[in-house]
Amino acid sequence: MIAACSIAGSDSGGGAGIQADLKTFTALGVFGLTVITAVTAQNTREVRGTWMLPPEAVQAQIEAVADGFAIGAWKTGMLGNAPNIRAVAEALPEGAPLVIDPVMVSTSGYRLLADDAIKDLVEILIPRAEVVTPNLPEAEVLAKMRVATVEDMEKAGRRILDLGTRAVVVKGGHLSGGTAIDLLVDRDGVMPLSGERYPYSVHGSGCCFSAALAAHLARGMSARPAFTAARTFIDTAIREASGGPGSLRIVNPGGKIIR
Repeated sequence: MIAACSIAGSDSGGGAGIQADLKTFTALGVFGLTVITAVTAQNTREVRGTWMLPPEAVQAQIEAVADGFAIGAWKTGMLGNAPNIRAVAEALPEGAPLVIDPVMVSTSGYRLLADDAIKDLVEILIPRAEVVTPNLPEAEVLAKMRVATVEDMEKAGRRILDLGTRAVVVKGGHLSGGTAIDLLVDRDGVMPLSGERYPYSVHGSGCCFSAALAAHLARGMSARPAFTAARTFIDTAIREASGGPGSLRIVNPGGKIIR
């Protein structure tokens, strides 16, 4: 049994976080495990509140699933604060690849990571990552620079790579233009993937992309082919959406809609 574990917040609206990750794992034939870091009250339009779990609860969940399952990949989403980042770093076993989605702000603008936690994320967790998947605002924070062009994306990716991760996927969804471009930056160079930019946004696309990446790593792919497969997966999910917020459609490779 191939398993992957998401360490993230719970989304009461089901469109992002733990719920979206589990649906993605299921669509890709991977058994999904979870470590919940926070409970949120949200829907597709807004986050109304967040309540962090204590770090000992986060650590206990990681230890429990690690003791009971052969985990092929780990993925982090919303970690929320420095104590939980340190708990994850302490409890996370070595061996399986780690995908870090550095969730900092929700699509609706709600702050999801404390400012004083960024230092711990950079110094403690990112050096252990197989892939880090920032969007442009997150890349600006991690790279400490303005990102407004594809050239800026590459430069930011190289700066984040220097933090110790093995690869970085800088997601270009916030750039203007008719084509959506994502860049994978690793020690071998830069790999761009482009696709159609749709005239609507969807809730949870970043969570689904990083979960798909983790699922493909759990199935034995290396970072570059996993990036290609995850990009195909999320492009399909966005294309099949109806155009309204929260309407992301998670579709397995056989064409069955999971949600």
